[in-house]
Amino acid sequence: MRFLLGLLVLGVVGGRAHADVDEAVLSAEAERVAVIAKAQEATLAIFTGGGQGGGSGVVISPDGYALTNFHVVAGAGEAVKCGMAHGELYDAVVVGIDPVGDVALIQLFGRDDFPCATLGDSDEVRAGDWVYVIGNPFLLATDFRPTVTYGIVSGVHRYQYPAGTLLEYADCIQTDASINPGNSGGPLFDSAGRLIGINGRGSFEKRGRVNVGVGYAISINQIKKFMGCLRGGRIVDHATLGARLGSQEDGRVVVTDILETSDAYRRGLRYGDEVVEFGGRQIGTVNAFKNILGTFPKGWRAPLTFQRKGQRQRVEVRLSGVHGAQELVDKITGGPRIEPPSPKPSRKPEGPKPSEKPGDGPPQPMPPAGAHAHREPPPEIIKQHYEARRGFANYYYNRLNRDRVWQVLSGRGDFTSLVGPWIIRGQLAGGEAEFRISDVAVGCTLPGGQLNLPIDDSLSSAIDPPGSGGLLAALYLWRRFLVKGPEHFGGMEYYGTLELAGHAGPVDLLVGTFGGVECRYFVDPTSGHLPLVELAIRDDDDPCELHFSDDRAFDGRDVPSRMLVRYGDNLYGMFLLDEIKWEGAE
Repeated sequence: MRFLLGLLVLGVVGGRAHADVDEAVLSAEAERVAVIAKAQEATLAIFTGGGQGGGSGVVISPDGYALTNFHVVAGAGEAVKCGMAHGELYDAVVVGIDPVGDVALIQLFGRDDFPCATLGDSDEVRAGDWVYVIGNPFLLATDFRPTVTYGIVSGVHRYQYPAGTLLEYADCIQTDASINPGNSGGPLFDSAGRLIGINGRGSFEKRGRVNVGVGYAISINQIKKFMGCLRGGRIVDHATLGARLGSQEDGRVVVTDILETSDAYRRGLRYGDEVVEFGGRQIGTVNAFKNILGTFPKGWRAPLTFQRKGQRQRVEVRLSGVHGAQELVDKITGGPRIEPPSPKPSRKPEGPKPSEKPGDGPPQPMPPAGAHAHREPPPEIIKQHYEARRGFANYYYNRLNRDRVWQVLSGRGDFTSLVGPWIIRGQLAGGEAEFRISDVAVGCTLPGGQLNLPIDDSLSSAIDPPGSGGLLAALYLWRRFLVKGPEHFGGMEYYGTLELAGHAGPVDLLVGTFGGVECRYFVDPTSGHLPLVELAIRDDDDPCELHFSDDRAFDGRDVPSRMLVRYGDNLYGMFLLDEIKWEGAE
């Protein structure tokens, strides 16, 4: 009777409260419901192994590109099935994978207006922020309508040690929103519905594999750095500084070991130096250093500040890869073992032993709720968008982006008919300069004298002029790229995107190999400007850098009027290019 009177007092009729509620509360509730509804529309239920395994994902562009975990698609072959909240099932192809960071990029087919998430800024996330986890725990979303859980950010900049050298969770977001097996690869949204992370790891009660309120998401800002590489169909590696750090009793973080072949060593870092800042962040612990290092792809450059005897020095270092290309391929061949779903118990399961507590042991990546199954032949749309090549997740997308970059660059002029000698004249401090570039030789006349480089099958010793790092060889490969194009250069692939000092926005990078040396071409994705060409004669040495600027129109083509040449920390020279002459056929 008292319970009934209580309901009447509250005005509860048919399970709905009619008591006066502050409009602000109702408005906040309605806003939350709307945000979740929109976020659900972009969330994927991913199925592999004939529907017996899978996880979650999220669409990030109208043309169907979507993010998930590497361990969700590992072993699934080139294709997966993706269900969306409106009830449709779509075919999707694997585009690129990051086995170390546990991220994969896929593309869905079937429409060009997929509902998609808005990318947020995970650097702005703070402990206590409200967040939503949306996904497909235990593959419950048989109607593709994802599950939503609600919680707060429990911590930021969390570091989780890798399993060997793979599945390293660096700088990740910790949340108490429920994350369970099957949530792998699903989105973590902030309270405004912006995508701030991809869920991947959780701490579980050992026997039941049930969430205990500790889950980890890969930050979206880390993924943004890798996005260009993933779109290029690559198997992406993470970066290493080439040095080990350790903590001292006085709290300093110092270099305890360093490779003399590393770029950090060439920039002046030595054993015993204190690392103060890295990647724009203060370094107070070894974990803080690992956190920020783990967010960089192989090949990126990062600012480093170190201190020796009270004197600080700031340098920019090129980061090498954790793995060799073949080593990384070998590590992921066949994918990690995927656990089968736990059978339903016929009796009440035993509780943990007295010595066991929920969450004991390191957090584990959440396996898809299913086992490997016999793969069916891929549908025709997948065959059209997949090309196998060793060292790539999907070479079709690498070739697609390589050709896209070439097309943008070609918009500044067609050089492919200029197969005869090029003669470039200009000024260098101290006098006049002239370069003669053809298919068979490169020569120069500089204030210090004349040099000539015959072109043969090997450029591995072509370091002239002295102190330039290989200017003549770099000029030859610059001309070869513009005349031959990537298809006929000799060997060229799309790296992805990266940041370039002094350049607004990310640039595309093409990497070519000819004569046993590597050459890198940085291209503005919008204008097609070629601001930098780098020639690396040896992996353990600085490259020769050709910085082109102040393009001007000449004979219907844009050509640079300035060329700054650098080799390591040394400026070789600034050339003012006054005249260029070229011929057609040899």
